Amino acid sequence: MSNIYKNLPRELDAEHFESLLETQGFLLERIISRGQATPPGEWLSQERDEWVLLIKGQAGLLIDGEEEPRVLKRGDYVHIPAGRRHRVEWTLKGADTIWLALHFEADFLTMGLDPA
Repeated sequence: MSNIYKNLPRELDAEHFESLLETQGFLLERIISRGQATPPGEWLSQERDEWVLLIKGQAGLLIDGEEEPRVLKRGDYVHIPAGRRHRVEWTLKGADTIWLALHFEADFLTMGLDPA
């Protein structure tokens, strides 16, 4: 048994990514930020869909094509389709921002599921 809020890194020069559960169809990871953001002019884009849940802290998430970043607070979540450009504009400085990120293939949700 583990606890999502325990064993946080003491020093953090860059975002910390930790795989919690991984199978062929998906990856669940814990991401810890302390003031980190996507470098200016850079965009993130994954080959798989990503569903992120902010469980502690705050962050600004900008989706390409939107004028303003979405301000995420504890409990907020967002689905980012594969290939959709996005960037983390900011996270709280001097405080932990903890994300849960689920990366999955779009068809994973229906693979092998019995509709009954």
